[in-house]
Amino acid sequence: MAAYGRLCTLFYDADKPRAPAAEVDWYAARLPRDAGPVLEAMAGSGRLLLPLVEHGFNVHGVDRSEAMLAACEARLIGAGLAAPLFRQDVAALNLPFRYAAAFVAAGSFQLIVDPVAAAKTLARLRAHLIAPGTLLLDGFVPAAALHPPGAPMVEVRTVALRDGTRIALRSETFVDAEGRRIDTTSRYERRDGATILAREDETLALTWYTEDELVALVRDAGFADVAVEASPIAATADERRFAVTARA
Repeated sequence: MAAYGRLCTLFYDADKPRAPAAEVDWYAARLPRDAGPVLEAMAGSGRLLLPLVEHGFNVHGVDRSEAMLAACEARLIGAGLAAPLFRQDVAALNLPFRYAAAFVAAGSFQLIVDPVAAAKTLARLRAHLIAPGTLLLDGFVPAAALHPPGAPMVEVRTVALRDGTRIALRSETFVDAEGRRIDTTSRYERRDGATILAREDETLALTWYTEDELVALVRDAGFADVAVEASPIAATADERRFAVTARA
């Protein structure tokens, strides 16, 4: 079962269409504007990339999801904008450009649950950076890590699309607090009234780090001036959010 397919992308864009102004401003204040292009790794469908391009940044995006990149491209075209987009696995990143900064927003780095792949991702990002070589990582410790549920959590949500159809999402989440892993199996169904138009199944895994652990991981990848800041995203109840900044 693939992750971030077409129905997931439609649901995601309806549910989280655009990064809030506070998050955009946080990145705009830390990304170099005149030192060259900047790279959003795991850019998704452009939730943050699009408003940063609107703010005048030369942003490139990379993601492994074809559906997400197609949605990002469509959103850019719809806004009369353009940005280079690449479909690659960030753990094997090999782009024909070098960047003044790279960033991974909204905790997406934690979707890389394999520690070897996480280390490779940071190494590949560093290999693509030139001065000033800024790295920005948003991270979080989920509420389930502090208060793991005794049974799988089931959630049902629905979003409405512009064409009048709806996408229903049913997800079942399993938490392994000791192993620092959250596994979610989801089913998306696009419906027109009672008629199911399309169905998509998905599996997703997530891990997490403490602030000190993520700092150590970034340092081990060869970055310097590693620091912890407040996250650009407000934490929900019992969740802990933070950001790590560094220089290549």
